[in-house]
Amino acid sequence: MDGVIYSGEDLITGADTFISYLLKNDIPFTFMTNNSQRTRLEAVRKLKRLGIEVTEDHIYTSAMATGKFLGDQSPNGTTAYVLGEGGLLTSLHENGITLVDTDPEFVVLGEGRNFTLEMVQRAVDMILAGAKFITTNRDPSPKKPGWNNLGIAATTAMIEEATGRKAFVTGKPSPVMMRSARKYLGLETAETTVVGDTMETDIQGGVQMGYKTILVLSGISDKDTLNHYAFKPDLVVSSVDKIKFPLKWW
Repeated sequence: MDGVIYSGEDLITGADTFISYLLKNDIPFTFMTNNSQRTRLEAVRKLKRLGIEVTEDHIYTSAMATGKFLGDQSPNGTTAYVLGEGGLLTSLHENGITLVDTDPEFVVLGEGRNFTLEMVQRAVDMILAGAKFITTNRDPSPKKPGWNNLGIAATTAMIEEATGRKAFVTGKPSPVMMRSARKYLGLETAETTVVGDTMETDIQGGVQMGYKTILVLSGISDKDTLNHYAFKPDLVVSSVDKIKFPLKWW
């Protein structure tokens, strides 16, 4: 959402019109966000403040993908030590994952401002003792002054270096989330289009899954750097209000 629908606390021009078109024409869609911190209700409330009225059913987060993945992997239940907040905690609980402070089967990392370096050190010790390491995403830091969301890639890298273990990533561009979000919408691969502002997550994930992709330049990506990547989006626009329907591949 951030960089596509809004920038911080400001609505991106035309985003409300774009969403209104989808709603009016019964085009199934979900806001597929790597942010595992917010609950779906919090996401809906923020969108409403910006003039976009949708329901919780329109939100699909990396927290949801993580909870579903762990639930599917461990149908009889499992345990996790979590570095994260509301949205992630809620999703894990809803999928039957028991949250513990000692001897977990998994260490799960999400966005958050409330966990400390002491908690990170505990997570490191747990992983060294045999816990499996999952991170909800590897979103990079935007490297812009004043940005209020430190990229989780930085925290993941710190734990990986301290443990010598690579994290299993459940959020974009992981097929775990890209596939589960499509199934959540009830769509086939050929019916799915990903709209995003980040080449390394949104577009790469869509390309790898065989979805059509639209890159918007209202967020992180810069048109001058597109040639640095071995893959490319099907369409590049300045922002979502420049997406014209019907799309040529529909």
